[in-house]
Amino acid sequence: MEKTGCVVAGGGPAGMMLGLLLARAGVQVTVLEKHGDFLRDFRGDTVHASTIRLIDELGLGDKFRKLPQSRLNNVAFPIPGVGLVTVGDFASLKPPYNYIAMMPQWDFLNFLATEAAREPTFRLLMEHEATSIMFDGGRVTGVRYRTRGGAEGALHADLVVATDGRHSVLRRAAGLQSKEYPVPFDTWWFRLPRHASEKGAVAGIVPAFRDREAMIALFRDDYYQMGYLGPKGEDARIRSEGIERFRERVAALRPDLADRVGSIRSIDDLHWLDVRLDRLRRWYVDGLLCIGDAAHAMSPAGGVGINLAIQDAVAAAARLAPALLRGHVGVEDLAAVERRRRMPTIVVQTVQRIMHRAVFVPLFAGRRTGPPPALLFLVRHAPIVRRVMPRIIAFGPRPEHAPGFARRVPSPGRSHKYGNH
Repeated sequence: MEKTGCVVAGGGPAGMMLGLLLARAGVQVTVLEKHGDFLRDFRGDTVHASTIRLIDELGLGDKFRKLPQSRLNNVAFPIPGVGLVTVGDFASLKPPYNYIAMMPQWDFLNFLATEAAREPTFRLLMEHEATSIMFDGGRVTGVRYRTRGGAEGALHADLVVATDGRHSVLRRAAGLQSKEYPVPFDTWWFRLPRHASEKGAVAGIVPAFRDREAMIALFRDDYYQMGYLGPKGEDARIRSEGIERFRERVAALRPDLADRVGSIRSIDDLHWLDVRLDRLRRWYVDGLLCIGDAAHAMSPAGGVGINLAIQDAVAAAARLAPALLRGHVGVEDLAAVERRRRMPTIVVQTVQRIMHRAVFVPLFAGRRTGPPPALLFLVRHAPIVRRVMPRIIAFGPRPEHAPGFARRVPSPGRSHKYGNH
């Protein structure tokens, strides 16, 4: 039966970064991705400053900066009667890590896959979905998978890492239990055209607030990726009201985009995200580790999910690569990864829960539109808050550095399309 050193289930940001780092250590690593490509809409697009620094440490900074992207220079809120209030101005950070890169997630994943494919011990299997785990004497020893064509197979491994998202099949198969926190809203993603006259760099993301609803916009080359935020559990009602009513909601929130709401052809153009916030009570069992969304589903509030997942991958690679090269990963190694990454997860989720209570609960109850006045006062008048907030947003708690074995001196080279080896 086929065997590898580490099998990573899920080709998202955490899975692809972990695969690249382990392969650079010389570990035989196989990443299973159930889709045939990375071209999926309505995924997070933020590459935070701590991740950009990591990419530089890997010797990939020049290539990364050539990818299509725009720079998010600040985070601001529109306040009636006041105007825009900036809560995070990244210009105060030391260059070159004084911005957040905004780029389609598929470009970022293709970039990681291309670089990982240069390593002789890396293998990426597209259209291979991990469906269950295998045990031997109480230890996880591999995964079973199914291809797009329906063929089934098994892959033995010294370690299985679940990076298969908030609805992780593997964490459920391992019997890992999570603690869930209430979330007051869901998100409905959709597209609106972006006219040629509106092209240009993104100076910031400005959310729009209205009584009991909100909306955000992300910039693409020729369209806006829009996220409508409404009270949790309202999907059936929103759909029953019909597309014309939804267009009216969008136009009311963003009058500047009202001329194109007709491009939302039907309710089927809305992609509903059931927002969740949870955290595994334990991230591992013998032979299996969960990281990223598989270990801690994040709210979209703050746009930090991708960064947290990538930091998980770096910490996991630093601890697990030496053990994998020795041929045995103990429970103590998995526990060490969880210990290192649990604190940053708790901090971020605590901040998100505070944002939910302070901003979104009053918003959807009709008591307030926008951030609480006390927060705005601190942001506008407390110098220490203005200095600290940008770093917290751009780097997060406990940002990780690339392990020594993964660092490379950048050198010119020909690009290769990712693929199976």
